[in-house]
Order: sequence, then structure tokens, then C-alpha cells
Amino acid sequence: MVMTPVLLAGGSGTRLWPVSRKSFPKQFAPLIGEESLFQASARRLSGTRFGAPLVMTNADFRFIVAEQLDQIGIAPAAILIEPSGRNTAPAILAAALTVARTDPDGLLLVAPSDHVVPDVEAFCRAVELGIPAAEQGQIVTFGITPTRPETGYGYMEAAGSGEGPVELRRFVEKPDLATAEAMIADGNYLWNAGIFLFSAWAMIEAFREHAPQFIGPVEQALGEARTDLGFLRLAAEPWDGLPDLSIDYAVLEKADNLSVVRFSGHWSDLGGWDAVWREAQGDSPAERGAVTDARSTAIDCDNVLLRSQDEGIEVVGIGLKDVMVVATNDAVLVAGMDRAQEVRKAVSALKAKGARQAESFLRDHRPWGWFETLALADRFQVKRIVVNPGAALSLQSHFHRSEHWIVVSGTAKVTVDDKVTLVTENQSIYVPLGAVHRMENPGKVPMVLIEVQTGAYLGEDDIVRYEDVYSRS
Repeated sequence: MVMTPVLLAGGSGTRLWPVSRKSFPKQFAPLIGEESLFQASARRLSGTRFGAPLVMTNADFRFIVAEQLDQIGIAPAAILIEPSGRNTAPAILAAALTVARTDPDGLLLVAPSDHVVPDVEAFCRAVELGIPAAEQGQIVTFGITPTRPETGYGYMEAAGSGEGPVELRRFVEKPDLATAEAMIADGNYLWNAGIFLFSAWAMIEAFREHAPQFIGPVEQALGEARTDLGFLRLAAEPWDGLPDLSIDYAVLEKADNLSVVRFSGHWSDLGGWDAVWREAQGDSPAERGAVTDARSTAIDCDNVLLRSQDEGIEVVGIGLKDVMVVATNDAVLVAGMDRAQEVRKAVSALKAKGARQAESFLRDHRPWGWFETLALADRFQVKRIVVNPGAALSLQSHFHRSEHWIVVSGTAKVTVDDKVTLVTENQSIYVPLGAVHRMENPGKVPMVLIEVQTGAYLGEDDIVRYEDVYSRS
């Protein structure tokens, strides 16, 4: 039977700060290899076994999702936009109700989009083992055979150690080290990967029995959903009133039709920089455990992660031990390797002091491309702007700033009030304060320009939009 993959892509993880932030979280970043974790997840759940994926995300990430799927040649069945984050329970119910409209017996495979599973065939074999149980109405979970007494994961107790589906006895919260060691010794405890296989009707019935308060609002949010540039935007009013609960708490811990399939292949949720350090070594441990990238150098270091995300920044460690250093163009993290799970505290501390770096990057992704701030001071700002082929910014004006655009490469079609001009490489154009203007890329290659803003206020909210092909307000 062909399964519908459901990719959960709305999270905003903080444990991989400063590379993962609210504006561009870890699932969309190429942390391991050239592709993003989201793209690798979509590839893993593609092929003859699977139908087109459903993606659950939020409005901020919708164009990133669409662009990254397009880059790897995968067309989604639908991209559902959640009006607000309400954890996994309503998202999974919305996916089940969507599939049930056309096939109540249809199988769904729900997976986070930020995991690393290198052996795709082994994973797919584990999924196939769970299909018969799912077809019979079981909710099948997938447990990872533990390789160490991990205190950062939840666990599941299986009723046996067989390869195929066995009864899932109970869920266990993240344990302390002694409890984790005891569970590892027992042999029947598995890491909870948050991956589920079930039929649409089985999951809907589980909600009706154990969490009926979700049914009406989610049905209403779907029924009143509107299509928006190929996305399905769920209705906000019923959705925003839903409880903020995971599928485990809302349904699974109460259900009696649970099975678990053991997966003994390699798996990681990249839940911290210590996990990235382990993944980067793979089957060939780095010399003295020193993991570096092309812009980092380790001298006489042991068990370190040195990483630079910016081509202009070199990271050098000398005589370090059990330390991680991660640099971006606007922030640097330095921490003990054993404190990886506490990185989120840095985000909280930065938010408390009002630092932009807590949640945002200098580079801002937009549906038409991206821009990044090169310089910012009182009354002026300099940006590099990249516009994708065929893309266009909104027709807009500003109350507080004027702009000067210099094209670096490509050709810009620029509208300023009633005048339309083609601006080519090394040419520039001035946009006076208050002028109604638009920038487009009519070419076949990305268009790059430098924008110089001057004015009393330079915030991104100083935009009045008159027309926008991306339906932004």
C-alpha cells in the first residue's frame, strides 16, 4: 500500500543556536551534508512506497518549504499552514482528516523533518514491518535501539525484543542517568523517535475516544481553510483555541492499540551540538575527536567541535578539550560539550536583553529570495539583496526612508511611481521617500544588488504594500 508521508516542519529549535533560530530553524539548514535536514527527510519518504507528502508548517516557513522541495524535485500533495503552534496533536489530526476525505483506510507515516537517518533502505524495511499492524487498526510507533544511556530522549517500553511490531507497554519521560542505564540494561526500552504509522480512520477514532475536544475545532479549521498561492491556510479562529499538546500526551498515552517496531539502524534527532559532533565523525572518528570545518582549525585539541558558518570568519582553537565553538556572522557560541542541552538558556538570556540574535539572522529569507544587512547605524543601512529569477518584490512605499539601488549582477526591472526602468550591472537608481516602487527580476539568473537606505526610521515594518504576488498583508 502507498503511504502518505506527513512531514512536521513548524518547529523552531533553540538547542542548535546560533545556526538554528526562530526565523530559520535547524530543519532548513544544511547541518550534515549539502542538503537541509528537511530535504533529506523528504527524500527519505519518497519513492514507490510513498505518495506525495503532506507538510505541516507555519506561515513564516511556507515559502522556504516550497522552495526546498522544488530544489529536490518533490511536489507536495499539500502544504498546510498552521495559524499558530499547537504542538503535534492537532497537526497530526489535521493530516489524518485530510487523507480521510479521499481514503479513510489510507496509511499515514508521520515524521519530524529534522532527523538524520543515513540508511534509508533499513528505515523503509522497518516501516514495511509495521504496515500489516497499521492496516489492522494499530497505531505503530518506531523505537530506536539505544546506543548509550541518553538522558535527552524520551523512551518507550516494548513488550518484547522481536524485530516486528510488538505491544507498546508505556512511554517514559526523559530519565536521569541512573534510570537510563537501568533501561539500557533491561533491553526492552527504546528511544522515542516521534515517528508514527497509522490509518486515517484509526487515528481519528483514537482522538474521538481520548481527546474529543480536538475533533470539532480541527474539522472547522480544515472546513474553513482557504487556498493561498498553492498553500492551504487553516482557519485561525478554531485552531488558535486548541490545547497545546503533543500527540503522546493527548492520545497515545491513553490508547490501547499501540505497537512498536524496533529500528536498530543509525538515527539522530540532532538535538544539540554534541549530536552534530558525533554525526560529523561518522564511522571514522576524527583525530583526537577534533571536528572542524573548512573555516576552522584545531591545534592540540581533544574532543572539540569548531565550526564557522561565515566565509569571512576563521575559528582557531588551541589546547581546548571538550569544548564546542560555533560562529556565525553575528554571534559566537562557546560552551562545554557536556552543556549542549543548555544552549537554549543562551536564547532565553538574549531575548531577555532584547538582542536580535536570539531569534533572527542578518540574512532574512523572503518568498522572492533573501537579503542581509551589511551595515547598520544611525540613519543608514546597507543591504545585499538577491532576487530569484522571475520573482518580484511587492509594490510598496515607505514613510521614513529613501533608497538607492546599485545592481551588482543581473538585470532589475524597477518601477518608481509611473516610470519603469531596466537597470543593469553597475547601474543604479534612486527611490525617493514616499515613492511607490517595485523591484523585479525579469532574467533567468539571480539578480544581486546593493541597497543603501537613509532616513529617520529603517525598520522592516515601514512598508505600505499596494500589490503583492505573495499575498502578504
